Amino acid sequence: MSFNDNVQLDPSQVQSRGGMGRGTKIGGGIGGGIVLLLAALFGINPQLLEGLAGTTGDQSQTQSTAPACKTGADADANLECRIVGTVNSLNAFWPEYLAQYNRKYPQPDTVLFRGATNTGCGSATSEVGPFYCPADQTAYFDPGFFQELVDRFGSSGGPLAQEYVVAHEFGHHIQNVLGTIDRAQQDPKGPESGAVRVELQADCYAGLWVRYATTTKDPKSGQPFLEPLKTQDLQDALSAASSVGDDRIQKAATGRVSPESWTHGSSAQRQKWFYQGYKTGDINQCDTFKVATP
Repeated sequence: MSFNDNVQLDPSQVQSRGGMGRGTKIGGGIGGGIVLLLAALFGINPQLLEGLAGTTGDQSQTQSTAPACKTGADADANLECRIVGTVNSLNAFWPEYLAQYNRKYPQPDTVLFRGATNTGCGSATSEVGPFYCPADQTAYFDPGFFQELVDRFGSSGGPLAQEYVVAHEFGHHIQNVLGTIDRAQQDPKGPESGAVRVELQADCYAGLWVRYATTTKDPKSGQPFLEPLKTQDLQDALSAASSVGDDRIQKAATGRVSPESWTHGSSAQRQKWFYQGYKTGDINQCDTFKVATP
């Protein structure tokens, strides 16, 4: 979805880190790194991040706010500004939505990094993909991943495909607030595991945000952050959800599918639950734990 040009962005909601050495990569592309990718892509496992991130070389980092992102037009023209705009929209949407259920929304931090970074869950490199760390309530994004989403995983490159990634990680923050995120640790693998259900619920929460994104307003300008949804936008988001399904990644990497090792769900499941959130706009319809087969 495109941003309304005159929306006023708040780059202070996103930190930008630089100056840290790239360090040791995990694995050697989608084949060598398949175990990591399956377990951590869009993931939340602190032990995994801490144990597999490798040596990160120069640990020094500089930190600042995100680059000069002022308006919705900047968000349409620049990826990092699009992340900022999406974060702004999510931080405007979730407090009001959760208030209906008498739940407060502690605003998470968001960090853009390149190569490697330190987190409350340990050190991590770009090979981990985007992730949310419950320990420091922060969502982490290496902007280079969004091209990987297209080149490595075959997603379309549309704006909502990218915004879906950000919304999914914020979905994990909502799970942290509501107390469901730990179920991934208790039951970590398999097609009906807690890990898969946690990831599918985050997809559903991402779809729920999309449902209301075109009416969620920038508090400064009073305009909705995003323009009306087009058919192509929804197709882009569904493409992104499908591209990171466990079955699709396994098939591309090894030539076979092993459901017993799934941690995020199949392409069909990820599309199904994203669309469930979008279609219903109801968080109660995102309870992936109450269905026999998610």
